[in-house]
Amino acid sequence: MRIRIRRARRNDAPALLRLIRALAKFEKLPPPDAQAEARLIRDGWGPRPRFEAWLAEGNGEAVGYAILYFTYSTFLAKPTLYLEDIFVLPSARGLGIGSALFGHARRLAAARGCGRMEWCCLDWNTQAQAFYEKAGARRLDEWIYYRLTEDQLGEPMEGDIDAA
Repeated sequence: MRIRIRRARRNDAPALLRLIRALAKFEKLPPPDAQAEARLIRDGWGPRPRFEAWLAEGNGEAVGYAILYFTYSTFLAKPTLYLEDIFVLPSARGLGIGSALFGHARRLAAARGCGRMEWCCLDWNTQAQAFYEKAGARRLDEWIYYRLTEDQLGEPMEGDIDAA
């Protein structure tokens, strides 16, 4: 199978959304609804894109993708490439497509002067964990992820002070 990695264009949105829905099924999560899909398209290809989408094609068909964006490390004083999603359809696994996508992200991080590349992985996805560790990644046990959901963001917090 011939593998090609390329930046997704606006007209690739239907293929990307199909892959995102497949990832949701794999992770046993609800897929994006119609409003979320519209926001994904706007945020990926609007006047100020919030992320980059990269497609992996096998024999001309989109079979995997990566979503990434850049954050900033104050201690390194360099950008960080954050890999939000990396996914390959189950039918296309074992062909090196995931490795190609991951390698592409690594090369982008290096080319853009990043001090590091980060991502998170579900605790039950031991196959992905083994892949990342084989690639030289170190599991960060000293960091704990936290999350506030959209409905919590506007709630007042004890001691809140409005910033000017």
